[in-house]
Amino acid sequence: MLSPPGDLLEAISRYGFENRSVVIAAVSGGSDSTALFLLLKAFIDRAAIPTRLVAVTVDHGLRVESADEASAVGELAARLGVEHRILRWNGPKPATGLAAVAREARYRLLATTAEEIGTDMILTAHTADDQAETVFMRRQRGDGMGLAGMAPATLFDGKVWIARPLLDTRREMLRDFLRQNSIGWIDDPSNADRRSERARIRSELAASYDADVGTEALLEIARQNAARREELGHRAASLISSFAREAEAGLIQLDAGFLGNAGEPAAIHALRVLLAVAGGVPHLPDEERTAALAARLSDPPCRATLSRTFVASRRDGVWLCRERRGLPEPEPAFPGMIWDGRFRVSAVGSPAATSIAPTAGELVGETEEERAAPKSLIRLARLSRPVLLSQGVRAAGMPPDADADTVGSWQATPVLSLYARFLPCFDIELARAVSRLVGAPAIPGPPCPRHNVGQA
Repeated sequence: MLSPPGDLLEAISRYGFENRSVVIAAVSGGSDSTALFLLLKAFIDRAAIPTRLVAVTVDHGLRVESADEASAVGELAARLGVEHRILRWNGPKPATGLAAVAREARYRLLATTAEEIGTDMILTAHTADDQAETVFMRRQRGDGMGLAGMAPATLFDGKVWIARPLLDTRREMLRDFLRQNSIGWIDDPSNADRRSERARIRSELAASYDADVGTEALLEIARQNAARREELGHRAASLISSFAREAEAGLIQLDAGFLGNAGEPAAIHALRVLLAVAGGVPHLPDEERTAALAARLSDPPCRATLSRTFVASRRDGVWLCRERRGLPEPEPAFPGMIWDGRFRVSAVGSPAATSIAPTAGELVGETEEERAAPKSLIRLARLSRPVLLSQGVRAAGMPPDADADTVGSWQATPVLSLYARFLPCFDIELARAVSRLVGAPAIPGPPCPRHNVGQA
């Protein structure tokens, strides 16, 4: 019988297992993931909850030993009576940017498995040491918003939560737990390869005069910035909910009340998010450029373009929509693709081959809503929306008041470009406000009741 410390079990207990029939533990065989796996098993057994634990190992195929290491995890899982799956990342590996590509592949494989077994929760073993390294690297790059570090829970692909219950736990504490229970682990030599930025940072922190103080200082930076980020998001969400409306799918209006707050950090942040979402770009526009634009918008008339978004300031407010330039060429549609950063394509069943392209339609008729918005901007918004095509012939269009295009069993639904792949729980309230504004799918609640760094 394992004997985990009470505070480790407490960290695990803050995540909502009782509401899930099955969860995934990502287990590489290293000390951190092995400890997480054993802690999850111990917690589920002691709490006597009907949650099935599935251990999943991703074999990236980057080292000859990786297959044997994955099998060793399977042997440990078998001894504990836990189902284990090995996922292999096949295909060519890039010569540069390997870590980022491998990370994306790992999460994609894990998310696919989560969908197969019917769960929305993947638990990973990121620790306080990992958090400190992340903040250190981001601080060197001057990454303001990123100084919040990794989030305790991140929504991946709009469907699956990547939960990090050990984010406030030091690695050595986990290794002490394993030693006390005579459990070994695998040391991946790539973790010490100084060609990797993270390995260099880990070595520097470990070799510092007082590594604990350095790490704790970095964790405090993460905690403070996470709290600031959530508060800024809360105020930005309030401004969007109060002063923004979608006059037409893809056409956002900000009324005068928003401009009255234009000099405030929350208003600048809200405008940055709306510019990115309207333009379908994955990153926030530069803060200084956005602030300069906000100042100009306060004195209409004004027209500008930023982050692929056309912005027009008029006496009736500020209008945002995707600029016409740079829209995608017609291309084959496939389930799961994100078109222009603004729409996710899905399919039901096995539909016929279909392509997706910007619409080429003209305005037909005029509704009461259209008379309340600039006709030229309505047309621009419509021309930047997608249409699904069958053999190059337009099979159906998107009605002016619809939230998605459908051709047979194909559908294109609005997504938030900033959060389409990864939505940290720091930003969930802001993301929900923007989702309501543009008609994107509802965002589920995070798996932990409190998700500030150091509290979850």
